[in-house]
Amino acid sequence: MKILFISLGCDKNLVDSEVMLGLLTKNGYTLTDDETQADVIVINTCCFIHDAKEESIQTILEMAQYKEDNLKALVVTGCLAERYKDEILKEIPEIDAVLGTTSYDSIVEAVNQALEGQVYEHYENIDYLPDNSSIERVVTTGNHMAYLKIAEGCDKRCSYCIIPKIRGNFRSVPMEELLEEAKHLAKEGVKELVLVAQETTLYGKDFSGKKELPKLLKELCQIGGIEWIRLLYCYPEEINDELIQVMKTEKKICHYIDMPIQHSENRILQRMGRRTSREDLIEVIKKLREEIPDIAIRTTLITGFPGETEEDHQGLMEFVKQCRFERLGVFTYSPEENTLAADFEDQIDEEVKEARRDEIMTLQQEISFEHTQELVGRVIRVMVEGYLYEDGIYVGRSYMDAPKVDGCVFINSPEELMTGDFVYVRITQGREYDVIGEVEYEFTK
Repeated sequence: MKILFISLGCDKNLVDSEVMLGLLTKNGYTLTDDETQADVIVINTCCFIHDAKEESIQTILEMAQYKEDNLKALVVTGCLAERYKDEILKEIPEIDAVLGTTSYDSIVEAVNQALEGQVYEHYENIDYLPDNSSIERVVTTGNHMAYLKIAEGCDKRCSYCIIPKIRGNFRSVPMEELLEEAKHLAKEGVKELVLVAQETTLYGKDFSGKKELPKLLKELCQIGGIEWIRLLYCYPEEINDELIQVMKTEKKICHYIDMPIQHSENRILQRMGRRTSREDLIEVIKKLREEIPDIAIRTTLITGFPGETEEDHQGLMEFVKQCRFERLGVFTYSPEENTLAADFEDQIDEEVKEARRDEIMTLQQEISFEHTQELVGRVIRVMVEGYLYEDGIYVGRSYMDAPKVDGCVFINSPEELMTGDFVYVRITQGREYDVIGEVEYEFTK
């Protein structure tokens, strides 16, 4: 039986997909990327914001059309299935099986039952945490890098966010499980671990009362074969001196941090249910830059949150100018049903949200271009990610670039480079978000 697997949404969702792929292949199913040849299609859905929900629904409907041909079973898992568990089978009867966000370890049973013609539903308690320690994930990001999901769920309860209702409360994966998984990934050739969770900085606090991310990082740094460890989703109020010192002293940890702040103005932060102030944000950014001068800070912002005035927007613009983030993404506010903010009366017109987003991104493009110009003439270490045959150039990432969300380093090299290789590259040209350079074969650091 051939299975086509479609994973939508975030990197945390992708890890769940890779676990499901591991279970399916272990139980004799083969994988295909051709929907016309698939006996089973599994869609791991997302519904974090409206656009993600629409993409999930559209993908399900598109794949359902193949049931007129040879498709025998359509299985839907993940966030959309969890959020709309009372409606999804009624609204889309072509679906043969659904699994909630904490039920992905039942994927084999779901597929088997669906192929036997039985409608299958399975929803674990939303705070259940599957044990993946004995499952060999099918890593889909290449052999050189992989995501390591260190926790599930969130306790923050931001007023705009639906995640706690579909992913449950914050709960850490036991450290011994993570270390075993990381060792296995290293044996398979993985050189970069990207740590992800709804919030990585609180790791361990739920079972020990203490934030244990620094301890986990030190343990991961001891694993042979792993050369880069990257941190995503670090809430600013949870970044402490211990974490900063570990990042500063452990050579394998990239001087890079993803720190979603969403806004800078205190009134908006308070309405969002965030636990920081503008002053707090400036302080943690200042400390990071003082302790780790070459750090690359990525953040995300929301424009058009209910009640955001033009004055708030201009304050955010000034904040971006002041902080000069190396990497920045902006989303327009999306009112999500069953969240506090969706019921706020002072909603903002879509045109205003988009105009404010575009204004910030134009500003950030200028800042980013200035950052890339500062790299011209420097030699930086780059992980090779592939070759663009049409352009005759290699593409890679530096420590400043997270997979899929940041820019690239385009590499000219007369000699063949392999994906996953580390090379030193002298930067010769900077663009808005990407840089171009040449391999420095004689360079040693």
